[in-house]
Amino acid sequence: MRNVTGRGLTAMVKKVLTWGSIAFLIFFVAYRPQSAAQVFKSLGGGIMDIATGFGDFFSSLVA
Repeated sequence: MRNVTGRGLTAMVKKVLTWGSIAFLIFFVAYRPQSAAQVFKSLGGGIMDIATGFGDFFSSLVA
């Protein structure tokens, strides 16, 4: 049996969490498409608000 410590353990946990997240995303989209669409719509709106804020900030700096 291999001794898993330090960096190896971190990489293994990262891999498990990544695959778990992907599996949850597929499950969520497959079984709750309306809810999944609403979540992604909200996330997209939040990202757009942040981008607009940065754009306004930089426009104010230049003007």
